[in-house]
Amino acid sequence: METTFKLNQQIVYPLQGVGQIISIEEKSFKDKQLLYYVIYLSVTDMTIMVPVDKAVELGIRAIVSEKESRAALQLISEEYEAVTADWKMRYQMNLDLLKSGSIMDIAVVVRTLYHRSKVKELPILERKLFDDALKILTDEVSFSLDKSKKEIEQLIFSKLESD
Repeated sequence: METTFKLNQQIVYPLQGVGQIISIEEKSFKDKQLLYYVIYLSVTDMTIMVPVDKAVELGIRAIVSEKESRAALQLISEEYEAVTADWKMRYQMNLDLLKSGSIMDIAVVVRTLYHRSKVKELPILERKLFDDALKILTDEVSFSLDKSKKEIEQLIFSKLESD
């Protein structure tokens, strides 16, 4: 069976962050032999198994190119539209963006919640969403640009502050 991802490849799992495929194994499930990606997520120090035929459907994707990383970093320093003051609606919109798994959507969540936090302290759930989005963005961009996470986080904050 053809697999989308290769052994030792770095991938992004929506809402979880950057992971690495540490093995591709066949397992029995309901009297069928299924192929699974075994993915190690360093962010949570967790190893998960994902059926190969469900990986793309779940939003798992390769780390973006350097060009896409730079575009996401550019996006967080651009003008943006203020979002709704209704935090529940805002939370759902941002959660949906984060679930999409796209680096540009993750950058939008970081930018939106960062600027919102400058206006008013974020509710706990939104603060967690911001922290998760920032971590995922930092991890992926650091892999993509081959720079340290600390360096990338500083770069993200300098771009967020550049109004």
